Amino acid sequence: MIVVTGATGNVGRPLVQALVDAGEKVTAVSRRPSHVPDGVEAVAGDLLRPHTLAQAVSGAQALFLLTSADVHGAAADLDAVLEVARDGGVRRVVLLSSIGVASGRHPSGLEDSVTASGLEWTLLRPGAFATNDLAWAEPVRTARTVPTPFPDVAVPVVDPADIADVAAAVLLGEGHAGRTYEITGPSPVSPRERVAAIGAALGEQVRLVEQTRAEAKAQMLGFMPEPVVEATLGALGEPTPAEQRVSPDVERVLGRAARAYAEWAGRNVAAFR
Repeated sequence: MIVVTGATGNVGRPLVQALVDAGEKVTAVSRRPSHVPDGVEAVAGDLLRPHTLAQAVSGAQALFLLTSADVHGAAADLDAVLEVARDGGVRRVVLLSSIGVASGRHPSGLEDSVTASGLEWTLLRPGAFATNDLAWAEPVRTARTVPTPFPDVAVPVVDPADIADVAAAVLLGEGHAGRTYEITGPSPVSPRERVAAIGAALGEQVRLVEQTRAEAKAQMLGFMPEPVVEATLGALGEPTPAEQRVSPDVERVLGRAARAYAEWAGRNVAAFR
């Protein structure tokens, strides 16, 4: 059995489906369990309260560990989470980390806890998620505009479906223990280019409205802790070479190229109509 935390999110949901499609028994953990595929057990659990995970991990062999911004902000005790997992029988853990750890932008504490846990581990370090652009959906729907800072700064935005596919391959396969995979899109793409891709998917022009850094920060503080906002704006506006680099790891693990941003936009065009 494999336990997936963050099971209702942009990575967790397709990961659960991929594991089910592979014939694996899955327990889906989230704070507020919702619809899951047939045969999947949905369990309420919270990484900020490690004891709530005991039921989910009992009898499991592997754990996919996805943390959220509020978990980072609250300095969650990941050591306690991993202790609960070990006590439940888990022997393999896959952590969804961030490429910002490699660049020094994000702290390495979560990775350190996993690598020191005594469990067989693999670290996944994705770049910026394409699904972050769903924050543009409302202004695109209502005004065919996108307010965003740093319009011409390009990074290799990754489709969360690729993250899920890599995670499934790592959880189900062998030879990944002790490895760290950086997961990016196939090429750097700027906000201006992403807005154009959304417009092409819609068959209509979408206009980019450039924000100042201060305007973007004020908007993001409505749904992110300030340290996360600052790190995010830094990565968007002044990405390091590590954050701009295209990684070969998606193709290395999956045997195919990473999905292009335009494919993600076409698959999710309904959100912008």
